[in-house]
Amino acid sequence: MSVQIIIADDHKLMREGLSSLLGQQGDIVVVGQANNGREAVQLTERLDPDVVVMDVSMPDLNGIDATRHIISRRPKTKVIALSMHSDRQFVAEMFRAGVSGYLLKDSAFEELASAIRTVAKDQTYIAPKITGFSLADYTRVNAGNQPLVFPRLSDREREVLQMIAEGKATKEIAAELGLSAKTVETHRQHLMDKLDIYSVAELTKFAIRKGLTTLDD
Repeated sequence: MSVQIIIADDHKLMREGLSSLLGQQGDIVVVGQANNGREAVQLTERLDPDVVVMDVSMPDLNGIDATRHIISRRPKTKVIALSMHSDRQFVAEMFRAGVSGYLLKDSAFEELASAIRTVAKDQTYIAPKITGFSLADYTRVNAGNQPLVFPRLSDREREVLQMIAEGKATKEIAAELGLSAKTVETHRQHLMDKLDIYSVAELTKFAIRKGLTTLDD
């Protein structure tokens, strides 16, 4: 039986390149592509794939929060993080979100295909290039003992922070998240208080520095 997958990455060349290569594998079928985290969540709910290959840094909704949404709604779907970040905290954060695998973007294509087959069998895959994080760490991560990239922020606050950093206005954020403008302003104030940052420019710098979003179009 073939493994059905969705590829989520905001770079079209990356998505289409991976889709073309994976399409040549007899046991892997690409059923959808998403250019941001929110679209990845929506496609997963609609297509119910076996595996989602998820870029960590994406616009609108990052891979960490997109993974949380997917796992909460489709717990049988496996997620593989695909990232430039090898930092221990990023790996820990993604495993906390519920991924079953973590690869670096400079990994060989054959490694991605192998990882997809591995997680489809309910096993965990961590790229050998990732140092300082082992399967033993994975157990401790799930037990809640690893530091978080955003230890003080709620899931909603992270979403609002990303949207602020991407230049979205309060009304736009409210419409996308189904919140009132007043609630969004409250989240913004909580963000500033928790992070001790009191300007949009500094919030944006913080989000970029932490890998929550990028300067890419």
